[in-house]
Amino acid sequence: MGWLTLLALSCAAAESRLNEARSTLEKWVETRQLISRTKSDWQSDKETLEQTIKLFERDLQSVEDQMSKLSTNNTQVEKERGQAEALRNSSNESLERTRQFADGFEAELGKLMPQLPVLLQDILKPLLNRLPADRANTRMSAAERAQVIVGILNEIDKFNNAVSIFSEKRKNEKGEEVAVETVYAGLGAAYFVNDSGDFAGTGVAGKSGWEWTIKSDLAPSVREVIRIYRNERTARFVTLPAVIR
Repeated sequence: MGWLTLLALSCAAAESRLNEARSTLEKWVETRQLISRTKSDWQSDKETLEQTIKLFERDLQSVEDQMSKLSTNNTQVEKERGQAEALRNSSNESLERTRQFADGFEAELGKLMPQLPVLLQDILKPLLNRLPADRANTRMSAAERAQVIVGILNEIDKFNNAVSIFSEKRKNEKGEEVAVETVYAGLGAAYFVNDSGDFAGTGVAGKSGWEWTIKSDLAPSVREVIRIYRNERTARFVTLPAVIR
């Protein structure tokens, strides 16, 4: 083999190594570029992921805050519900006691009415007419009934704590009706006298109505009380009999 052949072979081997080196270099360059792109993409993805994580964290915190508020609100709602139920139960108990009071008073009122002066009964009629005729089946509320009862008690108390004079008619010994003026000292006692001063007497509440007793000798004293009441006489003590029961 000549030296030219050896040179050719040598050149061919060198070119082959050069090609391999070039190919390796190109692959290395591609690899570096891939690594660079991967790093760049990762950096971009990392930032996106970090932003997404922060967004998710904010959303999660918001949800936790809402859940915390909801829990607090639920606790407050339960507390207020408990208070409302306690108030409702207390109100129902009060209404039941009021209803029982109304039932009892209305029953006793039937016994009390005959013992009141007729004129006071007339004053109470508008209030009495508002009370239910059938207590067991009335649609009138306990509060409304109690309000009427309080009005009745107020009228009775006002009459009982005052001196009142009314024009009435009273039967004399002959059974004739005579016009008289009656002085009611509350519900404790009453005294009547006619204009001529020859017919007078006393009255006191009885179980079935007021009981009247003729005592004509009291006429001057009763007429004096009436004049003092009307400021026709100077105020002074006037003695009149009273029956204690």
